[in-house]
Amino acid sequence: MQETTFFSQILGITRPWFISKVILDKEKQRVDIYVEHSADFAFPCPECQQLCSVYDHTKEREFRHLNVCQMATFIHVRLPRIECSEHGVKQIISGLGDEKSSMTYEFESFVIDVQKECSTESVCRLLDIGWHTCWGVMEDAVGRGQARKPHKIPERIGVDEKSFSKGHHYETLVYDVDGSTVEYVGDKRDQKSLESYYKQFSLEERKQVKSIAMDMWDPFIAATKAYIPEAEKKITFDRYHVMRLVVDAVDKVRKQEHRLLAEQGNEILKGTKYLWLWNEENIPEYRRAEFDRLRSLDLKVCRARAIKDNLRHLWEYQKEGWMRRYFTRWYFWATHSRLKPMIKAAKSLKSHLDNIVTYARHRITNALGESINSKIEKVKRLACGYRNRNHYKTAIYFHCGGLDLYPRRKAAAFQVMNP
Repeated sequence: MQETTFFSQILGITRPWFISKVILDKEKQRVDIYVEHSADFAFPCPECQQLCSVYDHTKEREFRHLNVCQMATFIHVRLPRIECSEHGVKQIISGLGDEKSSMTYEFESFVIDVQKECSTESVCRLLDIGWHTCWGVMEDAVGRGQARKPHKIPERIGVDEKSFSKGHHYETLVYDVDGSTVEYVGDKRDQKSLESYYKQFSLEERKQVKSIAMDMWDPFIAATKAYIPEAEKKITFDRYHVMRLVVDAVDKVRKQEHRLLAEQGNEILKGTKYLWLWNEENIPEYRRAEFDRLRSLDLKVCRARAIKDNLRHLWEYQKEGWMRRYFTRWYFWATHSRLKPMIKAAKSLKSHLDNIVTYARHRITNALGESINSKIEKVKRLACGYRNRNHYKTAIYFHCGGLDLYPRRKAAAFQVMNP
C-alpha cells in the first residue's frame, strides 16, 4: 500500500481532497502530510451553500495533528477561497481546526485532556509544544467554555476567598453549591470584588437566589445585602468558619496557659497543640492515652475544649428556635468560663447569631468551598505557584469551572479522523 493511500485512510481524507505527498523524517520523528484538492471541484459558499468556483488560495497553513506511530504529525493545506455571486469572495472552512489555531480539533482536544492531569510544563515536555502554545490552548478552552455557559445566577451559592500568593493577597471565589463549580473569581476580597459578580445579573435574576453560604467577613456581607433582595434571610454563616473562631480561641487559651506553666518549669502542654484542636474522632490512636491523661487534669484548656466540643451540637437541631435556645445555654457557659479568648469568641458569635441559625432553614455550608480550595491548592502546587493573576484565574476556571472546554468541529470542506 502506498503511503499516501495509507494516510488517506487513517485520516479519513476523501474526494475532492487527496494527499499529494508525505515526507517522513525518522531522525526528527516527524511526518508532514500535504493535502490538495481536485482542480475542477466547486465548493459551497459558507453563507448560502451555493456551489461556487475557486477564486484563489490562502497561504499554506500547518496544523499539528495527533501522533502517527509515535511521530509528530503535521498537515499542510492551502485553503481555497470561492467567489459567490451574492456574498463575494469567501474562504471555505477547512474543518481541521479553528481559524486562528495551529492545531487540529483532535490534537487540541488531546492537549486539553493532558492539561487536566498534568502541569503546563509537563504538557509541553510530553507533547513537544511551546509554553505559550500550551497556555493559549487553556485560555481558548476557558474562553469558549464561558461563552457557552448559560448566563444565570445559581439558586444556592457559596462565597469564599483563596490566597493568590504570600503576603495576604486574596481572590474572591463564588461557586455553585449544587453544581459544584466555580462561577466567578474576583481580584482581592473586598466589597467591590463580590459586587462585580452580582452586577452581572438583573434584579429579577438576583431574586432567584435562595441561600448564600459565607464566612463572617463584613465586606462580603455588605455586598450581599446591597444586591441580593432579602439577604438577611438568605445568608448563612458557614459552620466551618464559626467553629474556626472558637477553635482559634481554644488555641489562645492553650498558649496562655502553656506560657504560665513553663515559667513554673512545667512543660506538660508542650507539643500538645493539635490534641486540643482535633475533634474527638480525629485524635490518632497512638495519642489517645496522652490526651485522656491531660483531660483528667484541672487545666484551663480542658474547659476551653469542652466548650468548643459542645458548640458542635448546635448544627444538629432542625429548627431555628431550637438552635437559638441551645446557643443561649452555650453562650452563658462560655461567657462565665473566665477564659477571655472564649468570652470574646462567644460574643462575636452572638452578634452574628441571626445568620448562623438560618442553617436550620437552608441546610447549606461552605464544605464544597473547602473542597474546591483543596483542588485549587493542588493546581497551584503543580504550577509551583502563579505570578500572574490572570493565569491563576484561568487555571481555576479550567479545572473547577465545570466548563465545556473542547472545540467543536464546524461544517467544513473536509475533516480528519483520529489516527
